[in-house]
Amino acid sequence: MVKPSRWVNVFLLLLFLACSRAELERNPYLPELQFSVPINLNLPEYNALLFAGGSHLIPQYGHKGILVFNLNGNSYMAWEASCPNHIPNDCSRTQVVGVLAECSCEGYQYSLATGQLLNPNTEDSSPYSLIFYSTVLRGNTLVISN
Repeated sequence: MVKPSRWVNVFLLLLFLACSRAELERNPYLPELQFSVPINLNLPEYNALLFAGGSHLIPQYGHKGILVFNLNGNSYMAWEASCPNHIPNDCSRTQVVGVLAECSCEGYQYSLATGQLLNPNTEDSSPYSLIFYSTVLRGNTLVISN
């Protein structure tokens, strides 16, 4: 068996150090929250979530609530309801407008399918998308967590 030379080991170490991952930029306005919320889709208040394009605001969790969206009848998306492009305040809870979430502070509109900001201000160099929360469907229970 041939042992690698010391120079090969040094080269591999330098290569490993040079290939570091880019830092993930977190939203400075909304700190991370830890939670797990089970939603019983059989309850009448969640009726809109049984159909593609349906949505529901759960105000008790997250910073300003959680927006839940039925993407295609079988897949669910969950987003932070607080507008991600400024400090939370009286007008920063987004409202569902069809398949969009809209911030009443400055009229930002976000896709409930992707979380992407659809109408960025030209002065914002790097606007934030909605904060995504994980969803898992277990029978008739949707578990939303972060």
